[in-house]
Amino acid sequence: MDKISLLRSLADKYNDLEYFREDPISLPRHFAELLPEGKATLKDVEIAAIVSAHLAWGRRSMIVRDSLRAMDEMNWRPYDYIMAGKYRNENCSLHRTVKWCEFAAICSRLKDIYSEMDSIEMLSPDEIRVRIYGQKSDPGATNKKIHMLRRWMVRDDGKVDLGLWKNIGKENLIIPLDVHVFTSAKRLGITSRNSPDYKAALEITEFLRKVFPGDPTLGDYALFAYAVSDKESFL
Repeated sequence: MDKISLLRSLADKYNDLEYFREDPISLPRHFAELLPEGKATLKDVEIAAIVSAHLAWGRRSMIVRDSLRAMDEMNWRPYDYIMAGKYRNENCSLHRTVKWCEFAAICSRLKDIYSEMDSIEMLSPDEIRVRIYGQKSDPGATNKKIHMLRRWMVRDDGKVDLGLWKNIGKENLIIPLDVHVFTSAKRLGITSRNSPDYKAALEITEFLRKVFPGDPTLGDYALFAYAVSDKESFL
């Protein structure tokens, strides 16, 4: 099977909620499913996405476990918790090296942002990096977690991603690049880069625009599947 057919086949199969029920996206999805009943707001979804994306490092089961810990701390009312201004601020681990005091700092910055605007949708990836996560500006950073968050919130095919941000075209999204996705792309000859840097993310995204016109990050599902499957059976 040629690589374009392979990518389309894998994306068609794995862009399915069945594979992502125990995944960090399950937290913002929980609040998104409450929107029609008026039991949650877009801000609740955004905050859950910000926290879950930030903790998305390591085994999925551990990420979900610790994201649930964060939601428990928020009493499952993320926006109310943020605006109340009283955060768990301890020098002990929430998830791996992420401490509760780092969580508290993110919450504090979100309070400032939501005091000024109703949504973080129009913040650029670098603005999310600086204004929410408190990191130094770096327009050349891969920002894997931020691009994953944006994929969650923008893609709108009604399968896995939430499609709640309507002012950003999914054609403008960039692949959330981690070492596994990079390794898949390298093995398939999609990138000529030797490290998973921002230029590699752009190169992979540009290739995926040809495979999935208007929706390049649909290819994230294909590269994810290729990374965790028996690669030899595809070649």
